[in-house]
Amino acid sequence: MTTQFFPGFRTSLVEVAPGVQINTAVGGNGPPLLLLHGHPQTHVIWHKVAAALCDRFTVVTCDLRGYGDSSKPRGDASHASYSKRTMATDVLKVMQSLGFARFRVMAHDRGARVAHRLAADHPEAVQRLVLLDIAPTLAMYEKTTEAFARAYWHWFFLIQPAPMPERLIEADPAAYITDVMGSRSAGLAPFDPRALKEYQRCLALPGAAHGLCEDYRASASIDLEHDRIDLERGYRLPMPLLVLWGGQGVVQRCFEPLREWRQVAGDVSGEALACGHYIPEEAPELLLARALPFLAVETP
Repeated sequence: MTTQFFPGFRTSLVEVAPGVQINTAVGGNGPPLLLLHGHPQTHVIWHKVAAALCDRFTVVTCDLRGYGDSSKPRGDASHASYSKRTMATDVLKVMQSLGFARFRVMAHDRGARVAHRLAADHPEAVQRLVLLDIAPTLAMYEKTTEAFARAYWHWFFLIQPAPMPERLIEADPAAYITDVMGSRSAGLAPFDPRALKEYQRCLALPGAAHGLCEDYRASASIDLEHDRIDLERGYRLPMPLLVLWGGQGVVQRCFEPLREWRQVAGDVSGEALACGHYIPEEAPELLLARALPFLAVETP
């Protein structure tokens, strides 16, 4: 699928920990740019923007642990093996294995939460950061309303103790993909049928449902601990941050993204785009028009 969606990219499995490999694809030329996907997808979300990005950057895109063709280790009682700190270390090691000590990052949804932690824990590595359609995890949980809980029901379903959510997803992973993704503002219309099939294939892999659930369990537990420590010590992300979100989405309706990100970062800009949640697939041209000028700026 990587060769089908990303012609010319080279693929590899990068070992980041004993028994944990991250599925990685690299293409293009120029300064390095790391792309991270969200739930319930894989690196294929970037297929509509990859070619344009490759004209300016060496693009590195990978499947987060627990997703796609990356390893899906068992979670533990603390959910530390799927903490955003652990997942951020995964992708940092991927970039280091490619010889990139400093790089730009653009990330969507769950990947944006990994990118937030990557930037907080390793600010020396992240030059510029683009986060798509999220507010900070801590803010979203602490400011949950009925409207948010109804719209993001999966946040509360997936964190239930194993194996109940896993068993329900594994009963029909293809339907989980289409039901969850099709319930957003744009329905299924923006998605290439081949991409949907790829997402369905990957969620049907052994351990995929568990990895997906553990990602969310970590965000409702250990990730909040890490975020609170940052808040208590007054830590703010030092690199330039561009925040983009869907004007037709839940983040727009339930939160004030710029206000929330300015609580945790010092240099924040951004705006709503005329689309829903899945920005790279719903509005690739709008994303490129806004993100490319930001990413192209040279940061010391």
